[in-house]
Amino acid sequence: MPTTRTATTHWEGTLFEGAGKVTLESSGLGTYDVSWPARTEEPHGKTSPEELIAAAHSACFSMAFSNGLAKNDTPATALDTSAEVEFTPGTGITGIKLTVRGVVEGLDNDTFVELAEAAKAGCPVSQALTGTTITLDAALA
Repeated sequence: MPTTRTATTHWEGTLFEGAGKVTLESSGLGTYDVSWPARTEEPHGKTSPEELIAAAHSACFSMAFSNGLAKNDTPATALDTSAEVEFTPGTGITGIKLTVRGVVEGLDNDTFVELAEAAKAGCPVSQALTGTTITLDAALA
């Protein structure tokens, strides 16, 4: 059965001088400040659409990879995933780099990388971002 998650943003002012607040409605986890300078310069305690995409992508990939490893009968002891979303003003999101390091008993590095690539392809967030180049750096820790 499908599920729906909701976030909302309230914005005031122009793109360059204005600011907004994004609220994670479904979970109720909080409201976070957003602004153009936080997106293109230093964050100074504010978030950006790209940071929120990075959070979603690293979590989704980790779930997909964990599932793939379990189906391979080599469940992970631990996975540490980061997602770097590159944003170029005037162009948009120009790339995403996933980096994963894992502790998996009884698995060689080549198989780890192969299963990581499959997880990247199968991750619903990766699939939603197919217009963006997504690279992967995977290795056992």
